[in-house]
Amino acid sequence: MTNDGISRRVLLHGTVAAGVVTAVGVGAGSAVAAPAGFYHPFTAYRITGTWQEHLDRGSLGGIDYGMSVGTRLPAAGGGVVTNIPYNGTGGHTVTIQHDNGYRTQYLHLSQFLLANGTRVGMGGVVGLSGGAAGAPGSGSSTGPHLHWHMIDPSGTRINPLTFLGGGTGLPKTTTEQDGIPGQIMWMRAQNWLRIEQGYTGPIDGVPGANTYSALQRAMRAYGYTGPIDGVPGANTWAAVQRLAARWGYTGPIDGVMGPNSWRGFARFLNQDKYD
Repeated sequence: MTNDGISRRVLLHGTVAAGVVTAVGVGAGSAVAAPAGFYHPFTAYRITGTWQEHLDRGSLGGIDYGMSVGTRLPAAGGGVVTNIPYNGTGGHTVTIQHDNGYRTQYLHLSQFLLANGTRVGMGGVVGLSGGAAGAPGSGSSTGPHLHWHMIDPSGTRINPLTFLGGGTGLPKTTTEQDGIPGQIMWMRAQNWLRIEQGYTGPIDGVPGANTYSALQRAMRAYGYTGPIDGVPGANTWAAVQRLAARWGYTGPIDGVMGPNSWRGFARFLNQDKYD
């Protein structure tokens, strides 16, 4: 039970219905700029080649992000994966066929991680970046980076940043204000765990064993010494409270999450780097 006497299961509950994200504790002020079911997974990386620069070079268009070889590449939206090895100048290419008819393509990969026909959720890792000159799968790339573009249902290549409504990442969670954990908070938690703890599951805001296992790994830095079993208990939540204490939580470290504990945790998750 939480400090308010509401079960943790109720507080963590969120749904994804018909591709629309809804959540307990997420108000209308948390509207996502991107279409429902999509987000921008590369906001932390510098753009090294704009859409217009690609067009000026005679390309059909794309966005380049500078990143080290081997960087995990999350799906911008859920769909079915097709791998295209040695795809001409694009090198190893992953295509994600989304349910709305759009396709996402990532080029110059160093490694595919999913088999053809695999369904991946938004945020699920589909491959590793590449692009090192002359390396297998790099195509015509002259340096480590990711090339990203989308294709609309008519077959026209489009700028993913236009599709995403300006290229925003995840919205901020209102849990920082209301102390009620909902789906947006857990989406941000999953994205944090993807960036820093090797979480490879979907960014769907519905925490399960994989999310909780990654959380337990992260909580080693805050005094958690129990098993990494994906079943959080008082010791896991006490470690979360220790993290929250660095972000304004002043209550007891008792492993019982209440609104003030969640507010502190949410302040941590609302850092721009976890968008």
